[in-house]
Amino acid sequence: MLRFFGGVVSTLLLVAAGFFIWKSRAERQELIPSAPEARTYAGSLLQQQPVLADPPAALDKTKEQKRFARADKDDDGRITKVELLEPRRKAFAKLDTNGNGSLSFEEWTVKTFDKFSGADADSSGWLTPKEYEATKVKTRPKPRCNC
Repeated sequence: MLRFFGGVVSTLLLVAAGFFIWKSRAERQELIPSAPEARTYAGSLLQQQPVLADPPAALDKTKEQKRFARADKDDDGRITKVELLEPRRKAFAKLDTNGNGSLSFEEWTVKTFDKFSGADADSSGWLTPKEYEATKVKTRPKPRCNC
């Protein structure tokens, strides 16, 4: 027990000694030389460079303006029926199996049934949450940067 108290007292003495040494060094001020004065040259390169005007600020487009710009393929400020329906043609063509230009209920049913059958891995007649996750539309990942 006496060794324990001796250790505590010696530790406190070492901490106190370190504190006093630290304070004594802080009172001594070492003179730091001041920085040299800046020199100016009449023909310096800095004086010969032209002053540039501020660059024009980028216009922030609203969400609707960006959506409109995506649909307006020819950038004429108008969206025609062709521009609006063109992205949907491929999806429609996949469903229109007989190619007659119209989608019948039977064509839609066949595609939906095939999708269900493909997702129902255990052929139980219903989809578990894991199987239903397989029917999710697959999207491409966005690029990390717009380089």
